[in-house]
Amino acid sequence: MSNFGQPRIVIIGGGTGLPVLLRGLKQYPVDITAIVTVADDGGSSGRLRDDLHIPPPGDIRNVLAAMSDVEPLVEEMFQHRFKTSNELSGHSLGNLILAAMTSITGNFVHAIQEMSKVLNVRGKVLPAANQSVVLHAEMEDGAVVSGESKIPYSGKKIKRVFLTPNDIRPLPESIQALRQADLIIIGPGSLYTSILPNLLVPKLGGELCKAHAKKVYICNLMTQAGETHGFTASDHVKAIYDHMNCAFIDTVLVNNEEIPPEIQLRYNEELADPVLYDFPRLYELGLEVVHADIAIQENGALRHDPKKVANILYNLLMDETKKRYHRK
Repeated sequence: MSNFGQPRIVIIGGGTGLPVLLRGLKQYPVDITAIVTVADDGGSSGRLRDDLHIPPPGDIRNVLAAMSDVEPLVEEMFQHRFKTSNELSGHSLGNLILAAMTSITGNFVHAIQEMSKVLNVRGKVLPAANQSVVLHAEMEDGAVVSGESKIPYSGKKIKRVFLTPNDIRPLPESIQALRQADLIIIGPGSLYTSILPNLLVPKLGGELCKAHAKKVYICNLMTQAGETHGFTASDHVKAIYDHMNCAFIDTVLVNNEEIPPEIQLRYNEELADPVLYDFPRLYELGLEVVHADIAIQENGALRHDPKKVANILYNLLMDETKKRYHRK
């Protein structure tokens, strides 16, 4: 479903932040490829992963729903989570459909492609790898915690994260998308458990470092207990660089609006604080800093505003394509 002639955007991430952004971006005349983490091992995804030996479908399901162009009721059905007292309890219908389609086609990527047709998805959704991967964190005291869902609850400071098995391969389509992209977006999402599991897939990270496209990192609005407690914006970027062994980000997008006190109080209970945007250190890292009022409140939680962020990204993309055209 490539849109011939449209500028190409690749978005890398997972968790709740990626679908929010995609809902905004799909309104623009762009060709979107989403590369989505497959390190999740909690909830419905984790159960299906363990029972059926398939990559976890949850993050993929949310991205498919966000990029779909179907009646609201169909999307609601796809996202429906069963609340029963039997083995269906906690499973979402979309996860079960993706699991069934993987069983029918014999391939997780084919299952996603077929679901993309059914849901009339605007763009391409690719898993970071066509297999289950396990995320591990080495803590500062040398202890190793295994499992994406367990890492934030270890009560220790993360030194680095890494993946097993060692022979994980990215999809050829992901490599091609990065090579052809006009703009590459990293985030928003949990730094160690949503962003880095993608970048650590061998060859995927290498291609990202080499890619000619402008690379934008969307910094988180709040720190995360067990992952980024006390982190500034530049700490997020440096953690990515430390894992990648290359400084590849061109632009960082940050929120410059005060977080309302009542929202801060709610997040304080989760040991989360607004991310401090340390402009001097970001400039020292050679980054272009784009700052705007990009946060909205939703059910008491803070989210990136999909419309505002998509508009900023689209303008960055247009600036890039103009520059490229003039260089020709």
